[in-house]
Amino acid sequence: MLLTLVRQSIPSRSPGNLLRRVTTALALVTATLIAPLVHADDKVVFLTSWYAQAEHGGFYQAVAKGIYKKYGLDVTVKMGGPQVNGMQLLAAGQADFLMGYDLQVLSAVEKGMPVTTVATSFQKDLQGMMTHDDVKGLADMKGKTILAGSAAHATWLPWLEAKYGYTDAQVRAYTFNLQPFFADPNVAQQAYPSSEPFQAMKGNVKTHFFLFADDGYPPYGSTIVTMQKTIAEKPDVVARFVKASIEGWKSYLADPTAGNELIKKENPKMDDEQIAYGVKRMKELKVFDGGDAAKLGAGVMTDARWEQTARFMVSAGLLKSDTDWKQAYTTRFVKDLKIMP
Repeated sequence: MLLTLVRQSIPSRSPGNLLRRVTTALALVTATLIAPLVHADDKVVFLTSWYAQAEHGGFYQAVAKGIYKKYGLDVTVKMGGPQVNGMQLLAAGQADFLMGYDLQVLSAVEKGMPVTTVATSFQKDLQGMMTHDDVKGLADMKGKTILAGSAAHATWLPWLEAKYGYTDAQVRAYTFNLQPFFADPNVAQQAYPSSEPFQAMKGNVKTHFFLFADDGYPPYGSTIVTMQKTIAEKPDVVARFVKASIEGWKSYLADPTAGNELIKKENPKMDDEQIAYGVKRMKELKVFDGGDAAKLGAGVMTDARWEQTARFMVSAGLLKSDTDWKQAYTTRFVKDLKIMP
């Protein structure tokens, strides 16, 4: 076939340099053979759980530094928010991957939704408690008023009640306004490490922050979730997205400059000081490189951790005991990554 193409490319009686014509013909044939191997990058939409911030930095870094591009992916990162139902958008095909949460995915599996967690950004969930500086630990909360949002009653609050004996009588609604906390030294409240403590620091209020994960709260943090159909039909895309995202996180925590520029572009309310504080706290708390990641590599998940989370949910009445919790995750895409933090 190659010889036929070359012959057809050289007019039998045309004047000129024969060698030049043969070279040109071979170049045309080579281009024809290679063309099917060259293809556009796979387009991927990734939906975060909230407005752009340091805690999403690895994904923005992978875009900014061309890491997704290196793996043949054209990734669009879209922000979530209070009015965005990420699971619904994922199921509707408007996103390929979602920044998820273990309890959310297990609940979805219980309802028959075919979603699966394929990797985790953080070995620890970022939810915690901010207290005044007289409190020495999560067990030291007797007589304190606890401000908690509505979602807490179906996530971490039952865990605290079971572990430390917190009662419903202690709990008041958190309105995302820090003034009640500032005004009353007997108040503690839900918090994320780079948000409420940062605001308290700016207000010169001395606080302590306790990450629930450091006391045994089992869920992973900022996971990568997709549909089971995507895994079945595009396993290579899933594998490349997972690997590039974890590499993005490693790059971001080494030097977040590129990712931060995208974060500020997407969410102008994020300034350099708050982002820097967020990166600092993630490093201090070792959410990316602590736990199993230190030994097995970043992004890794284990059966034991997922079972622990499922058992907690069942014991708290948050999950039916006959739910096939193993459908909520797969270690297929992370067990051999070995991206050491």
